[in-house]
Amino acid sequence: MTHHDQAIEPGLSPFVLATDLDGTFLGGSQDDRKTLYDWLRAQRKTAHLIFVTGRDPQFIAQLCATGDVPAPSYVIGDVGTTIARFHDGQVEPIARLEAPIKRLWEGMADPVRTRLASIRGLWLQSAPFRHRLSYQYDDRFNPDTLQVLEGLGVDVLDSHGCFIDILPKGISKGPSLLRLLAELKLPQDKVLVAGDTLNDLSMFQTGLHGAVVGGAEPELLAATRALPLSYHCSRIGAGGILEAIAAHDLHPNVPEVSA
Repeated sequence: MTHHDQAIEPGLSPFVLATDLDGTFLGGSQDDRKTLYDWLRAQRKTAHLIFVTGRDPQFIAQLCATGDVPAPSYVIGDVGTTIARFHDGQVEPIARLEAPIKRLWEGMADPVRTRLASIRGLWLQSAPFRHRLSYQYDDRFNPDTLQVLEGLGVDVLDSHGCFIDILPKGISKGPSLLRLLAELKLPQDKVLVAGDTLNDLSMFQTGLHGAVVGGAEPELLAATRALPLSYHCSRIGAGGILEAIAAHDLHPNVPEVSA
């Protein structure tokens, strides 16, 4: 088994970290990132890693190719519209789990592009798309103009104050993660989800243990305040993840983060 091949063996019930990337797993101080990454590498038999991100498979493969970041076992990418195994340095979509997503998105891309083409201050991102479209906007953009998508059977997700994701109806990070966990027969009480923006909200709404890391969007903080298992961390990014693992008592050997 190479360090890029860390599939979770069926029947095992290790701690699972299901984490967003930007601002979360990739965020925080250099010391906190090193502590978390080194710990995950050392605990490969008892702690598994799933990336749950808006990033596309190409970005994830390039990120892990450097060796600076621990490779995940699985990937929920493209804001929940990609469900994949990470094997031999590549993101390998699992067709069986993606089938309902693909079916919902069939024929949607062209009408979405057409309806949004003339909206001021809104443009397509340059990333490759599989079962979604992602846009960026500036201060000329009026959110009310997205009413042109009504009746199409898509969900609209606004995050970071500048990004719009158009997703198949009912598909997002949380539901796709639950589908993967069920496939792997992993107990939900050993899973920690971590995130920092509104496109992570559906992960916290699953009822899984949560780490809303320090520096998170005020909108996410407000939306998760009443969720009993969503821990609001004081530390940013990787430090917040370590803080939440300890606070939820999810692993016996989690390292302390230095002050």
